[in-house]
Amino acid sequence: MYVDSHCHLSFPELVADRAGVLDRMRHAGVSTALNVCVRMDEFASVLALAESEPDIFATVGVHPDSESTEPTIEQLVASAAHPKVLAIGETGLDYYRLKEPLDWQRDRFRVHIRAARETGKPLVIHTRSAPEDTLAILRQENAAQVGGVMHCFTESLQFALEALELGFYISYSGIVTFRNAVSLQQTVAQIPLDRLLIETDAPYLSPVPYRGKVNEPARVVVVAEKLAELTSQSPSTIAAATRENFLRLFKPPVESATGALFAAQSGTRIM
Repeated sequence: MYVDSHCHLSFPELVADRAGVLDRMRHAGVSTALNVCVRMDEFASVLALAESEPDIFATVGVHPDSESTEPTIEQLVASAAHPKVLAIGETGLDYYRLKEPLDWQRDRFRVHIRAARETGKPLVIHTRSAPEDTLAILRQENAAQVGGVMHCFTESLQFALEALELGFYISYSGIVTFRNAVSLQQTVAQIPLDRLLIETDAPYLSPVPYRGKVNEPARVVVVAEKLAELTSQSPSTIAAATRENFLRLFKPPVESATGALFAAQSGTRIM
């Protein structure tokens, strides 16, 4: 059984064929997917899907460069009270497209961390071109109290090691299969097996050989296979470890995490 720890099933590219996406996910042996919120006006649809599907869970948060109403700590805490909301985020810092002054982005990040600490739920972190500030704010706001995941990891090994010290997990996406991702591939074997996660970030970042196509949760199997190659483990070992890691970090309700819908056999590849 595989787990897609980060996808966007409420994005238009996947909504149009949602039934097919979910069917292919389950037939590929992907037992669980975390549908990640990026705007407050999206949260209702993210939660509605989680409520309607026992193997789909939700987060609440605002992406660092999303044009959205600024969330308050109170709003995030209230939204996260739902049992199918497993985390706060995606949140973080993204300096790639935006230029200073970015105090508003750092303030938004702090709000999410404070909400996570109040709820006791982990953080889903997006960081791009902002490694020093991301780590600094996590430390200043005592984010180690709740931990979380560095989603779609593309940073240096040193960044990963510092994130691990703060109690964060490292999640690899389809980027790790790209031919030009040599430095990223070299970090994989340095991450403890009990701190690894896998994701698609669907509908983005389809792994090789599907690069350039709309991504979907079933293709998290390809990411697991690449991590198996890079760590000299079997795909089943990676699948089992990343599933256990997901359950340990996000603590989904037991009746959902072990439901009958997850009886599909793992190992079937989506084409």
